[in-house]
Amino acid sequence: MNPKIRSFALPIAIVVGALFNGFFADWSFLSPYLIFAMLYITFSRVSLSEMRVGWFHLVLLLFQIGLGSALYFLLRGADEVVAQGVMICVFAPAAMASAVIGGMLGANVTTMTSFILLSNMSVALCAPILFALTDGTGVEIGFLTMMWRVLKRVAPLLLLPLVLSWLTERYLPRTHAFVKAHQNASFYLWVVVLVILMANTTSFILSQPAEMHRVAVILAVAALVICLVQFTFGRWWGGRFGDKVAGGQSLGQKNMALAIWLTQSFLNPLASVAPAAYVVWQNIVNSYQLWRKNRESK
Repeated sequence: MNPKIRSFALPIAIVVGALFNGFFADWSFLSPYLIFAMLYITFSRVSLSEMRVGWFHLVLLLFQIGLGSALYFLLRGADEVVAQGVMICVFAPAAMASAVIGGMLGANVTTMTSFILLSNMSVALCAPILFALTDGTGVEIGFLTMMWRVLKRVAPLLLLPLVLSWLTERYLPRTHAFVKAHQNASFYLWVVVLVILMANTTSFILSQPAEMHRVAVILAVAALVICLVQFTFGRWWGGRFGDKVAGGQSLGQKNMALAIWLTQSFLNPLASVAPAAYVVWQNIVNSYQLWRKNRESK
């Protein structure tokens, strides 16, 4: 892919999805299939034998779950909706696409894949506990039922592409080599997914009642601050292990499709404005990083 096109592909996807939200929102049914294909291509670069969980991953996970929980309890007295929105922006797991962008920026994809798996599975286990302590959800659901619903949504899209990639490498080495040599395809797929995600995000924000505009602005600004803090801390911590990009992408790029679903399913739906806004912010950050990478490589 032409580096210049790559630098501007994400902001173009954001604009197209936002402007034509009524059209692309109907394409939502394609997202799981596109994400599956995108991860299969990316995971072809991963060596299962090299996947490890160490302090790099555990500190990022502690930041994600610990700080997310702490912020909720600190802010709930001021505004329950804002507290839930802030919490979910930190508590949300690493984006499945973070390895795609991270790989393009030079990160260790195996290191990132280990955290993506750990992060998403940990959220499935911890979400029922944390959400049970929140107020005003209006949701009555058992611990195991909630855990099963989250796992059912997360696990297939994470584990099946990884297993399929391993099987392809073992039994169809020529096919595996072909897929591994065409990593750019995963970025094209992510651009399409982003258009669909932005269409749904825009449709949701536009549907909010007028009386919620003040809270929506607060949530959007809070999401921006959290986004910058997470990318910054992630890069700082990753730098201690010689991989700033892996740290920044692992902590900063969030699975906001899952976060929005979690919020609308188990928390106050109005709080999902925060993860919806985070979608925009994190992709602006990624666009800047791709542009800077292209500039430095000249």
